[in-house]
Amino acid sequence: MTEQSFVSYRREGAIAFIEIDNPPVNALSAAVRQGLSEAVARLADDPEARIAVLSCAGRTFIAGADISEFGKPPVPPFLPDVVAALEASPKPVVAALHGTVLGGGLEIALGAHYRVAVPGTRMGLPEVSLGLLPGAGGTQRLPRAVGLDAAIDLITSGRQIGAATALELGLIDRLADGTDPRAAGEAEARRLLAEGCGPRRLSETPAPAVDPQAVAEWRTRLSRSARGQVAPLRALDTIATGLGLPFAEGMGLERRAFLDLMQTPERAALIHAFFAERRAAQQDDLAGVAPRTIGRIGVVGGGTMGQGIAAAALTAGLDVTLVERDDTAADKAAGGIRGMLDGAVKRGKLAADASERMLAQAFRAVSSHDPLAEVDLVIEAVFESLDVKQQVFRTLDRVCRPGAVLATNTSYLDVNLIAAATARPRDVIGLHFFSPANVMRLLEIVVADRTAPDVVATAFALARKMGKVGVRSGVCDGFIGNRMMLAYRTAADHMVLDGASPYEVDKAVVALGFPMGPYQVGDLAGLDIGYATRQRKAPTRDARERVPVFADRLVESGRLGRKTGRGYYIYDQDSPQGRPDPEMDDLLAGIRSDLGIAPRRFSAEEIQSRYMAAMVNEGARILDESIAARASDIDVVLLHGYGFPRWKGGPMHWADTQGLDRIAADIARFAAEDPYFWQISPLLARLAAGGGTLADISTGKDRE
Repeated sequence: MTEQSFVSYRREGAIAFIEIDNPPVNALSAAVRQGLSEAVARLADDPEARIAVLSCAGRTFIAGADISEFGKPPVPPFLPDVVAALEASPKPVVAALHGTVLGGGLEIALGAHYRVAVPGTRMGLPEVSLGLLPGAGGTQRLPRAVGLDAAIDLITSGRQIGAATALELGLIDRLADGTDPRAAGEAEARRLLAEGCGPRRLSETPAPAVDPQAVAEWRTRLSRSARGQVAPLRALDTIATGLGLPFAEGMGLERRAFLDLMQTPERAALIHAFFAERRAAQQDDLAGVAPRTIGRIGVVGGGTMGQGIAAAALTAGLDVTLVERDDTAADKAAGGIRGMLDGAVKRGKLAADASERMLAQAFRAVSSHDPLAEVDLVIEAVFESLDVKQQVFRTLDRVCRPGAVLATNTSYLDVNLIAAATARPRDVIGLHFFSPANVMRLLEIVVADRTAPDVVATAFALARKMGKVGVRSGVCDGFIGNRMMLAYRTAADHMVLDGASPYEVDKAVVALGFPMGPYQVGDLAGLDIGYATRQRKAPTRDARERVPVFADRLVESGRLGRKTGRGYYIYDQDSPQGRPDPEMDDLLAGIRSDLGIAPRRFSAEEIQSRYMAAMVNEGARILDESIAARASDIDVVLLHGYGFPRWKGGPMHWADTQGLDRIAADIARFAAEDPYFWQISPLLARLAAGGGTLADISTGKDRE
């Protein structure tokens, strides 16, 4: 391999070894594509070579495209041409797979004539997650390898499968015994030579029959599961139509579909989300700052949140000590954690023996804080009360060793005040997990005024270790996510007070692409949570603030949502997911009458405009106050914690695509009715007037 090449060619006897070495994930950069093209040409011209093994150095086979090339003009050779040249080789090529074989990497493998994988290999075509479809033959070759149904499933879902499943489907020819892909490829090559096997091209394999009824059923299914997304349905049509054409024409159809999708707003939004997640983990002020050691952690509080945090930490390979108020509560918490791990085993996310080993060797539930003296980091997850949390931190200050990180899982409270309860505020940070913490990926990392840089670095290291998406937040009431949720939920409540039904609001919000509307979410979380928050803020409430008294009436009557079988919706055996409650109309009519409100109708479009304007306006305030460093960080929080539709990129990206002047005009119109709530963010007003975007703030162009 030359200094400029990432692809090497070496022959040993009759076998040529083509190896790609482009760390860390052997991405299909232009240099790799060029090197692979040259290696395939060299194979054809090598008179001594009878067969080739294509493998990759490092921890994985080709894991997809080179993300540094995203958004730039394509550079030849283009991937479809490279795959076609590989498949056209007059000498057979064995692809030896390991690690993650994704996207263009799997299309390269499909262009090879034979495929062998080592145990643990995972494969998939995740292009739909970026608003695209496989563009180098995946829609045409994969069905010829695995059949129509399996190919539609894999391509339209973007999901990964393991090597054993790939063998069952016929995606690979052999599952190796060992873990060395090169050795596995060589063994397969020698077997093929001994049997006199030549090239076997998927492009020459008859296409599977396309059953119109099966395709119609897939279209119905995807219309529900991929609601609002363009790529999955376009991929389905490309597969079904392309397989009825000669292979070359099917490839042309695929290429046109791929290029069309490159121009869609959904693709731009999904690419934005992809990069936003990676940018959120990059903290420029932490360059060169080493995190503290994390091996043993403590969790104080064994409720649902504490159990979820402990389970997530255990599955991440951490040693966990959970502290509860007494032995009975500790045993109950331990049982809950066991249940969470059992659930992971049933879902295939965790091996049964690994679960038992974690519980036996790396976990203990105790009723004393003293064992926390040995932990590297402790996470408090007790009742959301400042007094209670400060008392816990006084205890931790006394018990924990010097240098241990003290973290609070508060959702709203002032982390500075919690840190002030200790003699070591530099060691204190907020780690706001989202419930269920063993499932939800978002982790808000709340940096207090005196938090040490290496503690911040430790928090991000913990997020990575636990498989979480960490997003940095400053200290304010509700941080990024809950503060924004309060704003858009308030806008929804005002519409209900003024005449909309909760069911109309939920329907309009779901139509935007959210999985649930705000009142469905409230029922799921428990209406008593919002009630407690309103009661906490009541003494300082401005007289101009409009209070959603209907929500309080529900709580006061014992209607707390799903857990009581009744909230905004009714939940029973006939309607386990909820149905509208006919009594809501009378309840709301009485409240409006008491408040002197003449109800009016709201169209779905106006509901959506108000809901989104409130969200964007609050996001702009958060950005202007430097609670969030970048608009894209706000997008990541809403995408991962609040169900914002990924194919819209996040609220701040969505706002930029809609035009900030339009949103500012909407806010001005709404303010004519309610000037107290609808106060436009100064940043949003400035950007709208000057033609700027919220994304500009991410690059520091408009901080002055």
